[in-house]
Amino acid sequence: MTTSEGAPAATAPPGEDVALWAAARAGDPDAFTELYHRHADPVWRHAHRLTGSPTAAEDILAATFLTMWRRRAEVQLAGGSLRAWLLAVAGNEARTEWRRTHRRHRLLRRVGPAPHVVDHSDAVVASLDDRRRVHRVLTAVAQLPSAQREAVALCLIGDVPYPEAADVLGVPEATLRSRVHRARATLRTVVPEEVR
Repeated sequence: MTTSEGAPAATAPPGEDVALWAAARAGDPDAFTELYHRHADPVWRHAHRLTGSPTAAEDILAATFLTMWRRRAEVQLAGGSLRAWLLAVAGNEARTEWRRTHRRHRLLRRVGPAPHVVDHSDAVVASLDDRRRVHRVLTAVAQLPSAQREAVALCLIGDVPYPEAADVLGVPEATLRSRVHRARATLRTVVPEEVR
């Protein structure tokens, strides 16, 4: 993922988000832009892992930063970084996108095929197995209790460190680790080939 100018997305020590976020909340557009460039890449990758779709990941990225701006009065930094909060919001947006997509598919099945369908079979065949695997995993994750689902989205899918994720979710680290452990055990019974 690169910035709109084609340069690699910026990275910086997490504690540097504090000053930028204070400036962005005060209305500094340059500070908000810097935060976007700093965190857009990990948010996009997280959304892509959750959806398996680059297009959906772009939509989720935009929605996540829009949510950050709209809810800027209540955003809490974990360890001086916005990353965990942004990944949690991206996870919520991905679930919303997943539900929206399934509603659209159900509607299309009821309505029937379009009169003229363009044949994209080569592209579909190339990505079908990956999408099926992602769908199996996401379906299994969606069946987990909400506390375990949040823990999985942040720690296993988003690679957020346990202390940071625990801070964002407002639970002790031991509780978070226990949720992840129980979720892994459940997922291994449903999609054993996908969970290590």
